[in-house]
Amino acid sequence: MSNPLVLRAEQTPHSFLPEGQFCTINPEPPCQRKRKVMARRMQQGSIVKNGGWYIVRYREDIPGQHQRVQKHLRVCPVQGPHALKRTERRRKAAELLSSIGVNNTQKFQDTTLGITFEQQAKTFMEQATARKRKPIKPATASTWANTIKHTLTPIIGTYMLANINNGSMKELVQALHSKGLSAKTILNYTQLVKAVVSSAVTENGEELFPRKWNSEFIDLPLIGAQNTPTFSEEILGKIVQSSRGYQQVIYALAASTGLRIGEVLGLELKNISADHTTIDVMQSAWEGQLQSPKTPSAIRKVDVNSAMAVLLDAYIGERVTGLLFPSRKGTPLMQSNLLRRDFHPLLERLGVPKTGFHAFRRFRTTWLRKQRAPEDLIKFWLGHSGTSVTDGYSKLGEDVEFRKEVCEKVGTGFSVPFKPTANPEKISSSVHSVHKISEKNEIEIAA
Repeated sequence: MSNPLVLRAEQTPHSFLPEGQFCTINPEPPCQRKRKVMARRMQQGSIVKNGGWYIVRYREDIPGQHQRVQKHLRVCPVQGPHALKRTERRRKAAELLSSIGVNNTQKFQDTTLGITFEQQAKTFMEQATARKRKPIKPATASTWANTIKHTLTPIIGTYMLANINNGSMKELVQALHSKGLSAKTILNYTQLVKAVVSSAVTENGEELFPRKWNSEFIDLPLIGAQNTPTFSEEILGKIVQSSRGYQQVIYALAASTGLRIGEVLGLELKNISADHTTIDVMQSAWEGQLQSPKTPSAIRKVDVNSAMAVLLDAYIGERVTGLLFPSRKGTPLMQSNLLRRDFHPLLERLGVPKTGFHAFRRFRTTWLRKQRAPEDLIKFWLGHSGTSVTDGYSKLGEDVEFRKEVCEKVGTGFSVPFKPTANPEKISSSVHSVHKISEKNEIEIAA
């Protein structure tokens, strides 16, 4: 606050104070821009004559603009059969103002908040990553951020959030379709837009811009058969036999357990039982950083077939601490590097179409069902939550002896080496090179 001014009587040109006395003058407060408040903007309008008509004057809020615009509506003629008395004119004026939503709270919020999609998207991302209830994973955050920045913002970034409705969503879908994006991708992008719009809430948690989305009007494309590549037993056997060193162990472990690649790269030796037949999935890795698993159901125990346990024992050797697959710096391996530098070149050499690591997980699921493994155990091993009340009653996952019996019975579906095959050209991690790997490789059929 500014300090008050203290003046002597002789300092004021027209002083009314006796000489030698003082007066205190508080300076004029600085001009502050008033915030728009609904309570101060309620209006009944003013009825005046304008030519041969009575009109009601009112002010309308404009999106992104502090000052309102004056407008008017005709109420009735001044004379003639349609002329109205004073009380009737006031009643009709109120009806006219109500019909156009002059005092509507929702319309006031829509037009006065002035939030653009780009601004709200930034707030949404900050909230989604920092919230305590179901915060999004770094991988999801990266995908959403890139989608917002490179795809959505160039199209609707400057749109006021109040103006993002079924019409603007339809325009977005048409723009995305013109870019040649798949139906699934378009659906994902529109879901992200809906999430951003619904994230704008009042201090009481009520949505500022509630919407009833109309998929038919928006013309959202229907999703057909998805591309979900997997491997046959023959191809998978070639992949494991043709790989070397720690890559061979990674591919064999992913295919024989159904672990997600992030869960494989996030494994620590303390998460593996002494006999290497049980894995506790407690964390995962993404872009070289450890994080919590994808879902609460992903925290689980996964049984390992004895053939894979032998390979793990040979690979781990005398190590007792640290990551199962560490980088040179002791951090988790980068999934993108492993995919680009090792896995995709291997598939190309084998003449196999390029795909991602999730194909190992699909292989394991398919193999377990071929061997008629109990569905409850399949969900338990894969970390999928139950879909029915009955699933909650089943306790097969707690029967360790039965789990291990089924794991041995179903096998792996491919040949698992006793020891990792040595790479004569290079071992990309000094930690991996500690193990003395035999070039002679014995194979056990674990099917």
